[in-house]
Amino acid sequence: MVRSLWTAATGMVAQQTNLDTIANNLANVNTQGYKTQVNEFKSLLYQTLQAETTSANGSQKPIGAQVGLGTRNSAITTIFKEGNMVPSESDTAFALDGKGFFAVRGEDGNTYYTRNGNFQFTLATNGNMLSTTDGLPVLDTNGQPIILNDSYILSKITVNKDGQLCYPDENNNPQLIGKTIGVFQFNNPNGLERMAQSLYGQTAASGQPINEATNPNVEKTSVIQGYLEGSNVQVVDEMVNMIVAQRAYELNSKAITASDEMLQQANNLRR
Repeated sequence: MVRSLWTAATGMVAQQTNLDTIANNLANVNTQGYKTQVNEFKSLLYQTLQAETTSANGSQKPIGAQVGLGTRNSAITTIFKEGNMVPSESDTAFALDGKGFFAVRGEDGNTYYTRNGNFQFTLATNGNMLSTTDGLPVLDTNGQPIILNDSYILSKITVNKDGQLCYPDENNNPQLIGKTIGVFQFNNPNGLERMAQSLYGQTAASGQPINEATNPNVEKTSVIQGYLEGSNVQVVDEMVNMIVAQRAYELNSKAITASDEMLQQANNLRR
């Protein structure tokens, strides 16, 4: 009887984490570049009540008796399906069509990765630097900040699908200026560590970043200027998942109530 109390409790804890994940997805439904997270569960240990080869008269028994001890969250998986392309009036808004990530330099000096291409030019020591809205430098294919001198009119800067920055000549034809926005891939993007500000951190599970500019064996990601990648959260799916999680939580709470009532009946037998 006590086993059922703890088993149902594990189900309530697991569903609470599931609801936390769903709530975070819904909270980021309008966050550029956000990727949906999904809870995965696994069963806990099983307790053997009777082995396969034992029975009351000692004869062979092909099926044993095992009872489970509950569930737990095994992982929270990120779904890296592309979100919708949302038009933007900003000249420094970029969306990625493919598996790549932009690279930015964090305040701690480390390199982080993001799908949020809502960038802007900010004043730097040597000119104008392409950065995130939080002021973090956007890195080029060599891992260096993208800085343009004051001779460029920033509103005339364009970016082609390869991430190369262009500037019009006297005939208004775009010419490469030797700066390219870095795009990187990972063998296991689910191994990336999620950070604040829509950033991801490299881990041993994700593997080393693959520079698309220097690796010909990966499928290239297209950089699309004038668009932002929206969140891939599907509100209807999340609402259905929320209902399922709520019902599962309710059922586990009822199992605890039923176990408590059965224990109470057992305690009243001696009266």
